[in-house]
Amino acid sequence: MGYFNCFALGFFVALSLASIDVGVAARHLQQLPPMPTFPTTTLPPFASIPNLPQPSIPSFPRPGALSPLPTMSALPTLPSVPRATLPPLPSMPSIPTIPTTIPSIPFFSPPPSPSSP
Repeated sequence: MGYFNCFALGFFVALSLASIDVGVAARHLQQLPPMPTFPTTTLPPFASIPNLPQPSIPSFPRPGALSPLPTMSALPTLPSVPRATLPPLPSMPSIPTIPTTIPSIPFFSPPPSPSSP
């Protein structure tokens, strides 16, 4: 959250510093003397678009005037295909069981301590 606040503050400072130059430029433009008026010229009139001949749309036959579609004859019957029989699947070997008991770790006795004089 602190990183976002720092980023937002930096963005705000950069934006305000960038807008100072815009304000100075706007004040400079306001203090300039008025622009002189330039002579205007008249533009020539646009050329008129000629009237082109309209293409004629061909007449199509009406849907009721179409000839009927031809009828389909019966399709020939296909011969029956013999069924393939698959051999039986081999039996799967049994999965060995995982032992659930943890073997005990042998505990060795500590070495004898040296005798002090």
